[in-house]
Amino acid sequence: MIEVFKTNVQEVEQSNLIVGKLLEHFPNSIINFDLEDCDKILRIQASFICNTSVIELLNSCGYHCETLL
Repeated sequence: MIEVFKTNVQEVEQSNLIVGKLLEHFPNSIINFDLEDCDKILRIQASFICNTSVIELLNSCGYHCETLL
């Protein structure tokens, strides 16, 4: 399963930190950002993804995150 999120993450350093935190919650998943995209896309590929947990984790780090339909 692949989930795509719109974020307001701007910097590569920020995205690397977030990917590390997400991997703690979703080990064995593939997580990356596309900061070149106007929506600052976060993609997560895993067997199970809890959208609410992803959004809450980014919010707790001070970032906006929403599921992109």
